[in-house]
Amino acid sequence: MINVALLGIIRRWHMRDQVPLREIARRLGISRNTVRCYLHSEITEPAYAERQTISAIDKYAFQLSCWLKTEVGKNRKQRRSLKQSTWI
Repeated sequence: MINVALLGIIRRWHMRDQVPLREIARRLGISRNTVRCYLHSEITEPAYAERQTISAIDKYAFQLSCWLKTEVGKNRKQRRSLKQSTWI
């Protein structure tokens, strides 16, 4: 499994800053072969699995978005602050 943060650092140093492979390996404390593998890999960004768990506020999402839409249309002084909100 490729560490995406490390991949970004290696590619940035190599392509933008023109740091040699040997210097990148020395700075990160990994082998030159590992640096070479990271540079030649086809992965450019991580592919995360879609979230399967349900959030605690998912059942209130529609009501919350409606409240936010009504507050956006009001003037700054007429909007509810955290102290004034007794919605829930």
